[in-house]
Amino acid sequence: MWTNTQFTGSLDAGATQRWATYDWPASWHVVWYVVPTSPAPGAPQVDWDVAVERSSEDRASYWITVTNLTSSTVTIEGRYAVLS
Repeated sequence: MWTNTQFTGSLDAGATQRWATYDWPASWHVVWYVVPTSPAPGAPQVDWDVAVERSSEDRASYWITVTNLTSSTVTIEGRYAVLS
């Protein structure tokens, strides 16, 4: 297993944005997660959803949609873990 950061970004209060990443081996089991990098204790800051396309017989593309749940700007890292 290995992990890394695929993208970084910021979201205005209440905003939703989508990031795309493509040309991943379809045989890999990839888990996507989003971590806020701007501290704000007390409640969740972001929610995210992952959509997947099998772009060819051996490739996959991912779209990670992130929503800021707060009333202020949040900075984030889009991270992944390859499990196999």
